[in-house]
Amino acid sequence: MAERQRGDSGSEAEAPEDRKPQSDEAGSAFTSPLGIPIPPPPEDEHPTSEFAIPKGLAVESEPEPEGSAFAPPAGTAPSASTTQGTLFPAFTPPHGIPMVQLTKEVPWQDRMRTMLRMPVSERPVPERVDKQDESGPAIPRVLDLTLRIGEILLAGGEGAEDVEAAMFGVAHAYGLERIEPTVTFTLLSISYQPSLVDDPLTASRTVRRRGVDYTRLSAVYRLVAAITSRGLTLEEAYRGLAEIRRNRHPYPGWALTIASGTLAGAASTLVGGNVLVFVAAAVGAMLGDRLAWLASGRGLPEFYQFVVAAMPPAAMGMALSIAHANVQASAVITGGLFALIPGRALVAGVQDGLTGYYITASARLLEVMYLIVGIVIGVLTVLYCGLQFSPRLNPEQALRQYDAPTVQILASMLLALSFCVLLQQERHTVLFATFNGGIAWIVYGSLANVADPKLNPVAATTIAAGVVGLFGQLLSRYRYASALPYVTAAIGPLLPGSATYFGLLNFARGDLGPGVASLIKAASLALAIAVGVNLGSEVARLFLRAPGVEAVGAGRRAAKRTRGF
Repeated sequence: MAERQRGDSGSEAEAPEDRKPQSDEAGSAFTSPLGIPIPPPPEDEHPTSEFAIPKGLAVESEPEPEGSAFAPPAGTAPSASTTQGTLFPAFTPPHGIPMVQLTKEVPWQDRMRTMLRMPVSERPVPERVDKQDESGPAIPRVLDLTLRIGEILLAGGEGAEDVEAAMFGVAHAYGLERIEPTVTFTLLSISYQPSLVDDPLTASRTVRRRGVDYTRLSAVYRLVAAITSRGLTLEEAYRGLAEIRRNRHPYPGWALTIASGTLAGAASTLVGGNVLVFVAAAVGAMLGDRLAWLASGRGLPEFYQFVVAAMPPAAMGMALSIAHANVQASAVITGGLFALIPGRALVAGVQDGLTGYYITASARLLEVMYLIVGIVIGVLTVLYCGLQFSPRLNPEQALRQYDAPTVQILASMLLALSFCVLLQQERHTVLFATFNGGIAWIVYGSLANVADPKLNPVAATTIAAGVVGLFGQLLSRYRYASALPYVTAAIGPLLPGSATYFGLLNFARGDLGPGVASLIKAASLALAIAVGVNLGSEVARLFLRAPGVEAVGAGRRAAKRTRGF
């Protein structure tokens, strides 16, 4: 017992007072058996080891306090996660943790589109700082505001991915992390799950009315940018949304009618028409626009509006042909078709399909098909009646081209300007879209008419539409706005009006083979426009990626919605 007490006392002298004393079991393993004498103690009670400090080496006066195995290393600074309860991560991979830095110097479209394509578990936490008088976001009101903003964007013709990115940005700005927006052709829904163990909250909204107003679309983009960057309160956001809804269209109805006429006249000039053809196409398009407004006021569906809008331009061309006037009836009818072809819906539908939103893309393309069928019925009705009076109408009549390209360039710019008015664009975007339309025609004319060897019209259209999409994306990134105002009007000169007309005329004469070939060419040109616009936009996003948007060492995420890899 004396030896045990001496060992215990030596341990107590050796260790600090706050050290836990050794138990009896720990000391009993070194107690000598009974009957064996205890060896004399060594000269030094603390034998040295190979890790002892050599004599003559200066050491610190105060020993370093003993720490825990879970304490951070000396010389490291606390991370930003200290405020969230954890000082350091529990595990760090050898290659490091990829950090997603969402800087506010890049457009919110790029930031939200990047996060939208991430899994929920990899999305960074919102950086919104709660105000002193706020206890937390009002979740039902945030979801309602998100749906209302998405409704305006979808009704204005925005692509499904951009609508989801805007909805995600609004919800993310108000602190909702686990949200999943879903957009179809007429239905928007959003689901929020506070945690893995809580029940999700889901809200939805139906888009019942769609109208083209790019001024309102641009205002919504500015509102979303203010919410994601300046941290507007819910009341301020609702107030801004109400002001957007109260704003009237920038152009009156009579201006839209005149724009329809100038658009048709400019399109007829592109395909070889003279001044008389310009006037005839303009008058026919304005009559069709007024009839469409009358049908809309009577509550007729959009299909019948396109039927009645396609009749006056075709009737004007047939009347001039029957009267044996020295004009090109084909140019008059083609100009009228340019104002009716739903290029905006076609581009949006193909873009949704290319980005993986196949349900929305199918619905948009089905809408385009119905509208084109309405145009076909209206034009075929007039052509069939006209062929009864003049059976010698020549469907193979070639569309004359101008020798001076300056006239066509000016006509293409006038066509794009008229499209801007019809789309209700803001006045400061009209100039850029007009010049973009002129550039589109210059590229197409250079490749299809001047280049040696000449390119196929489909390939030339694809390249020209790609340039339009690229320039439109650059302008939208520069102004932090939607690309639609800079793209939709600019593709007007590339629309397949002449191929559509010749296909319909051959159908009216009973020549199904040439008619099918012309309509296939028209469909190929329309798809070339849509693919080219989307390709130009993707090229802009691919090579002009802002620093900090993507994860370090990671490429841009694609929309993998149906593939298994």
